[in-house]
Parts: sequence; C-alpha cells; structure tokens
Amino acid sequence: MNLEFSPEEIAFRDEVRSFIAENYPVELRGKQDEGDELSKEDFLSWHKVLAKKGWVAPAWPVEYGGTGWTPTQRYIWSEETARADCIRLMPFGLTMVGPVIYTFGTPEQKAHYLPRILSGEDWWCQGYSEPGAGSDLASLRTRADPDGDDHFIVNGRKQFISGMDIADYALVALRTNQQAKKQLGIITFLVDTKSPGIEVRRIKTL
Repeated sequence: MNLEFSPEEIAFRDEVRSFIAENYPVELRGKQDEGDELSKEDFLSWHKVLAKKGWVAPAWPVEYGGTGWTPTQRYIWSEETARADCIRLMPFGLTMVGPVIYTFGTPEQKAHYLPRILSGEDWWCQGYSEPGAGSDLASLRTRADPDGDDHFIVNGRKQFISGMDIADYALVALRTNQQAKKQLGIITFLVDTKSPGIEVRRIKTL
C-alpha cells in the first residue's frame, strides 16, 4: 500500500524510526536474531521503554495515558514497528483489560489498575475458555457465588489461558446466576492470580 504522507507525518515517521533505532533493547534484538524463546522480562524490556516515552498505549484516550495520535500516526507506528521487527507487546493488559476498565470500571479501579498496566507493573491474562466452553460462553460453568457484601467464592476450571503462569491478574468470565438464560448471568471479574485456592497447571506444547 502506497500512501501520501504530509510533511508533518513524514517528520513523525522519521521520529519513530530514530526512536526505535536508538532505544530498542540490544539484548532483546539479539535473542530475536538467534531465535531464542522470549521471557516475560524480555517483553517487559520493550514495554517499559515505550511506557517511559508515553507510547505504550497509542489507542487509549489521552486522559488515561494514550498518545493522542491521529489514525494516520497510529498506522505509521504500526508500519514502522513491523518494519523494524519489534516484538508485539503482550495484548491482554493493553488491548483487552485496560479498555474494559477505562470504559466500565469504577474511579477506584481506573486509578489503581490503569497506571500499573501502562508501566508493566501488572501483567494480565484473560480467562474465558474452560473445559467444554471455548468461544461459546453460553456453555460456561465456572461460577462465582456471593460470600458477604463484596466477596465471591469461585469454583471451577479455566483452560488455555495464555500467560497464566506468569500473570499477576486475570480478567475472568464467571457465571453468577445459575437460573438465568445461559447467554446471561455472566460477569467478568478482575482476579488476583495469587489468590488462595488457585492452582495453575501448564499445558506442554510442541
């Protein structure tokens, strides 16, 4: 695709190219070139560089830490990071959980979680699938039962949760109403993965 950029957009593209060339972690580039498996710390090394620059969440609203870039600038950013073979930032916190919190969360949740997602202090995963319930959440059986005014007890199993073994928090879909229509009675919870009773079993892959 050939696009005509304005002089301001060309200047922005040049700024992006220079920033990547000067700031992309050397050790991370070496691991990529060697084909080594990347760790959580590797992903965070680039994440933290972008967080310090203020470029870690281009799609977020400015008031929550976004860049305020135009759609064309965001396109240029995506194009340049691909051209430079930058690793893709882990999406769960930045593109899945963060937007849910800044759209639907309480002021307290926004103040606590959003800065920690941006900085990389909190690492997130997403818990929807479970045995017998993949993309069809109507089959979801893991339940959250009220325990007092502001606590729930969770019972059930989740499956195929990428990054659960290294995540600090999970966005988990749980059934809270056993009598409602199967497509209803489901709420997403922010779950501390270190909560008592959580057991993580790794699934080995090729």
